[in-house]
Order: sequence, then structure tokens, then C-alpha cells
Amino acid sequence: MDEIDLATIRRNYDLEELREDTVATDPIDQLRRWLHDAHDAGVLEPNAMCVCTSLDGKPSARIVLLRGLDERGLVFFTSYFSRKAHELAQNPRLAAVFYWPVLERQVRVEGHADRLPEEESDAYFASRPRGHQIGAWASEQSEPVESREILDQRVRDYSERFEGDEVPRPHSWGGFAIKADRFEFWQGRPNRMHDRIEFVRDAGLWNTRRLQP
Repeated sequence: MDEIDLATIRRNYDLEELREDTVATDPIDQLRRWLHDAHDAGVLEPNAMCVCTSLDGKPSARIVLLRGLDERGLVFFTSYFSRKAHELAQNPRLAAVFYWPVLERQVRVEGHADRLPEEESDAYFASRPRGHQIGAWASEQSEPVESREILDQRVRDYSERFEGDEVPRPHSWGGFAIKADRFEFWQGRPNRMHDRIEFVRDAGLWNTRRLQP
């Protein structure tokens, strides 16, 4: 296999621009616009975001799917047994990043995460495909397991347990809402002179400013 010359991989960005007079006054609205654009452009899983948590100065990152967006913030779901949930229980501060290379766009989000009310987690869990529901019971997310066969057996066991019945939400599984206090919208521009518009929440209001690339 030939080695890739990483230092020479580059492209010039020239699709769009991001200006103060066209950006939304509310970053949630701007994020909603860009999510629609990514969906319409055929981006595979346009709602995928990298969520980074930190504990004892050690950051960890992973991709999760955005499942809701409203005035409370950005909603995602996970096992409360997972590493991310354990870290958020001790340090609720986190960051998230969306990246849509086909649109030459990136969004950075910073804030804190709160658990959703149980009834909201129940409602979303009930909307999931049955196989996903069974998987939430079968997997103790982020915990070691001796083999794939053990996981497959757990799936069979829980499939038999709930056969003919609705699958209830495990209390170890549910949602978080990211209450953001900072957004940054990035639009690629020629010669690396990118557009960067930052929103910072202050006393309940959003202040905007342009950042140098």
C-alpha cells in the first residue's frame, strides 16, 4: 500500500460566504438552517456531531446523533452507563462539533448538559426501531465484554423476554440537552481566509462578533 502524503492534501474553499447581515440573530435558528442545507445536499447523517467531554483534564470525544433542537438546546440520547454519561455526571461542561465538508461548513458548540425528563426519554425510546430498543437492554455501553458472541446471546435473550410485548425504556438509558453558551459558525473561504461568526450568551442575550480565520 502506497503511503499517503498528508502534507500535500488540500483544497480551496469557494462555495459560500457567511456575513453578519445574513446570519440569523439566534444561533439555534442558524444551526437549523445549516442542518436543512446539509440534509438537502444529501449529506450522510447530517445530524452527526462529535461530542467531547472532559474529566480530570482528560478529554474524550465520540460521534453521536442530534435528535432534537429547540430553545432548550441540542438533544441526544445514550446509555447512562456510558463513559460520556459518567463524565457528564461529574463535569457537565462539554463541546460539540458538526462538520459538513460538501458544504465547506463547520459549527462548534460549547455549553453544559442536563438530563431530559424521563417522560421525554420514554417517548423517544418508544419511537425507535425494535432492534435498537433490544440493543439498549443487551449492551452495558462502554463496559468490557469477553466476546461478540456474548453480546449476540444477550440480544437473543432480551428478544425472547419481550416477545409479543412492547419494549420498555431501561432506566439506564435516556437523553441529554446541551444548553449552549457559545456557538461558532465556520464557512470555508478561498486562501484559508475563512468566515467565522461567534455567538456568546451574556445575561440571556446572544452577542455576535467576527473572528479572524
